[in-house]
Amino acid sequence: MFCEKCNQRPATVHIAEIINGQKQETHLCEICAKEIKIHGFGFFPQMNLNKFMAGLLNGDFNGSSYNTEGKVCEKCGVSEGQFANKGLLGCGECYPYFEEKMLPLLRRIHGNTRHVGKIPERKGGRARLVKEIEIAKRQLKEAVGHEEFELAAKLRDNIRQLEKNLEEGGEG
Repeated sequence: MFCEKCNQRPATVHIAEIINGQKQETHLCEICAKEIKIHGFGFFPQMNLNKFMAGLLNGDFNGSSYNTEGKVCEKCGVSEGQFANKGLLGCGECYPYFEEKMLPLLRRIHGNTRHVGKIPERKGGRARLVKEIEIAKRQLKEAVGHEEFELAAKLRDNIRQLEKNLEEGGEG
């Protein structure tokens, strides 16, 4: 497939836009794609993560806007307002200062505030065992809380077996 603009080079950039339910695809070579990005031939400006985060932070969530005054990181001096406008933290010390605002945002975007990653099907036996143990321990805690002691005993035995497999380096 050749570039739709120059018809000379292979199309390596494929842009799909959906406007009012209508999908429009454009296939360009790298050179023509760079020209369009620079001159803005009807395409939306490039969205980057910083702008995305800033947009979410400045949005209205749960009936309350993001406070643009607020806290300031003592190490780098980034304020809540700067974080909300740029979507960027200044340093590693910013996380505790802006945690209150970031956690609901991360929960909304990712569905969780803790990175759990993905485990490949064919590989990652050790990681899979660690995750299974973590899940079983959570289930054990719930079973004990609901006074389901028979289930708790089965889960405890399962955890012991999984931990033994983990120590032996096996798959289970």
